[in-house]
Amino acid sequence: MTNARDIAPIPVSRTRAVSRVGRDGARPDTRALAEETPVALIHDATTTAVMMATPADIEDFAVGFSLTEGIIADPAEIRELEVAAGDLGVEARMWLAKPRGEALAARRRLLAGPTGCGLCGVESLAEALRPTPLVGKGFRVTAEEIWAALDALPAAQTLGAVTRAVHAAGWWTPGVGFAAVREDVGRHNALDKLVGALARAAQPCAPGLLVLTSRVSVEMVQKAAVLGAQVLVAVSAPTTLAIATAERAGMTLIGVARPDSFEVFTRGDRVV
Repeated sequence: MTNARDIAPIPVSRTRAVSRVGRDGARPDTRALAEETPVALIHDATTTAVMMATPADIEDFAVGFSLTEGIIADPAEIRELEVAAGDLGVEARMWLAKPRGEALAARRRLLAGPTGCGLCGVESLAEALRPTPLVGKGFRVTAEEIWAALDALPAAQTLGAVTRAVHAAGWWTPGVGFAAVREDVGRHNALDKLVGALARAAQPCAPGLLVLTSRVSVEMVQKAAVLGAQVLVAVSAPTTLAIATAERAGMTLIGVARPDSFEVFTRGDRVV
């Protein structure tokens, strides 16, 4: 895959004057706010999706989205990737290898979603509940390692520390730390960016945990399964459909993760 960038740096946050009102009155202040920009994901000159996203790590987003949506099975199937910024937003233009391009043309659909939308635009109920890949076996983790990952995540959330308004997804390996962390105003986007970052890395990442700052809905489990995550840890609770999907995928799903406790919903045998 070749990369041709035609994009000036876009700020991921801006500072705005606000009036801070407290019980003792009002005073002027400032607030750093996260940017939200339309990002068009374009395959073979046709728009596949337009998502509202944080204008950072766009190449990762493009590759990750293409993988989790089943458009490609390997980053090498993207022959060329170009990112271009305009007055209306950002375009990630991808050209696919011939077999993948032909397959996409046969099932072309348009997805258009607001922030964090993961199932907008699907053509059928079967597509929404598509089969989820089985994750691998053999990885186990201790409770102390799960808490170590949770403790380490805030330091890696650089945009979150400034704005308090974005989600994060990270891949944490016991004894090593975070291989990558990606942030976005949309939780699905953050996970897609992480999937893309890991797929584009020169070396495959070691077995570890997928750590999310968001709630866990079914599409988050579906994307995690594409990543091959055997253990998913989230700070919020999962939905019932997310639990059922994790069970089918053979994934350990952990939610409501706090500094002193967490809840194991599926495959607790991986947690020592």
